[in-house]
Amino acid sequence: MASDLPTSQPNGITPEMSSDDLERRMKIELRDIGIPPRPVILTQIDEEMAKDEPDFLHLARLLGQDVGLAAGMIKVANSPYFGLAKKVPTVQEALLVLGLKLTIKTVAGLALQQVFKHVPNMERFWDASARIAETAAMIARDHGNGDRIRPEDAHTFALFRDCGIPMLMIPFPEYREVLAKANGEAELAFTTVEDRAIGLNHAQLGTQLAEDWLLPEDICLAISHHHEHAALLGEVDIPARSRRMIAIAQLAEHLVQAQSGQSQTREWDKLGDACLSCLNLSPDDLPELAKTCVLPAT
Repeated sequence: MASDLPTSQPNGITPEMSSDDLERRMKIELRDIGIPPRPVILTQIDEEMAKDEPDFLHLARLLGQDVGLAAGMIKVANSPYFGLAKKVPTVQEALLVLGLKLTIKTVAGLALQQVFKHVPNMERFWDASARIAETAAMIARDHGNGDRIRPEDAHTFALFRDCGIPMLMIPFPEYREVLAKANGEAELAFTTVEDRAIGLNHAQLGTQLAEDWLLPEDICLAISHHHEHAALLGEVDIPARSRRMIAIAQLAEHLVQAQSGQSQTREWDKLGDACLSCLNLSPDDLPELAKTCVLPAT
């Protein structure tokens, strides 16, 4: 329990620290954990995008060298929110469907699991993240137009919003217990539970990674504030697009958890009303959303 925590936290933070001392300490901790570097393939796509006439065949060959990325690209291109009449069978065709801007977001999301493949026992986490991202894209398709939130933006955010979790698994052996406690917390913000236990939270780390990987600012801001009730209510100075992405992903998580019965958290109890208000929805809309936006588990 939080009240049983020692006065000096495991990372050296003490109640007597000034705000400046704490900020310096937090920066040291972020540095010491080690943010995975931006994948080279993303830089290669950037370089191709900068050309007057990008070479899709060259990009297809680059992506085709990585079986995981190639398969992921094809799967995303064939996702329901693109509504293609005919499935695409190759990376080259997937590139033509997605376009360069969406390709770089898709590859970034697919690369996440690869850079954290050394973190054990995370299969359910990645499976849940993928389902939530797919559901978020479907919700954005139907309810994201108010701020021009495209399905692919919702998909990218939903994949990245919790990417700080695997980063915390390695330096903090006790983090799995902290995670379980945060998932079951009925009142405190999820990130507050983390901060009290280890002096860091996954939203901070996820934001740093997203910034280092050059994701758009509105997605980075949404990652930073995705457990904050005040952010959903507009009481935090972030773009409306960021608020709506947070609400869409949280709604997607709730719908997926309700269908699967797995990985239950208390986040919807704390944030659900604000999410629905942000999206101009009501609880009566949830059954229909569950039918149209949540794909069956595979």
